[in-house]
Amino acid sequence: MDTTLEQSAILCVDDEPIILIALKQELKKQFGNEFQYEVALNAGEALVVIDELVGTGVNVILILSDWLMPGIKGDEFLISIHKKYPKIQSIMITGHIDEAAVARVKKEAGTYAVLPKPWDPAQLMEAVRVCCNK
Repeated sequence: MDTTLEQSAILCVDDEPIILIALKQELKKQFGNEFQYEVALNAGEALVVIDELVGTGVNVILILSDWLMPGIKGDEFLISIHKKYPKIQSIMITGHIDEAAVARVKKEAGTYAVLPKPWDPAQLMEAVRVCCNK
C-alpha cells in the first residue's frame, strides 16, 4: 500500500505583506497542517513559486490573489495561470473592484469567487473549502 501523500499547497498573492500574514494565519487556523502555505508579493514572484512547487511535485490547488498590484493585475495573472495550470483553483480578494475584470476572471480563469477586502473570514474559508473539496 502506498502511504505517500501528495503535498498540496495554497498560494497567497498580495503586494501588502500584512495581508499575506493575515491570510496565512487565517488558513492555518482553519486547516492546520493540511496544506503547505506559500506567499508572493506580486504576479511575477507567484509564477516562480508555482513553477518551483509544481517542479518538486507539490500540487498547487488554490491561489488567493489580490487584484490591484504593481505590474500585472490579479485578473491577468489568474488568467495566465489558468492557461498554464488549468487545475489550479482561484479566489480573488480585493479592495478595488473593476466589474469588467471580475467578469473576465470568472469567465477566462474559472475564478470561484471575488471577495471584498476586508474579507469576511467565514465567507473566505467557505470559498476555500469549496475550492479545495474540504
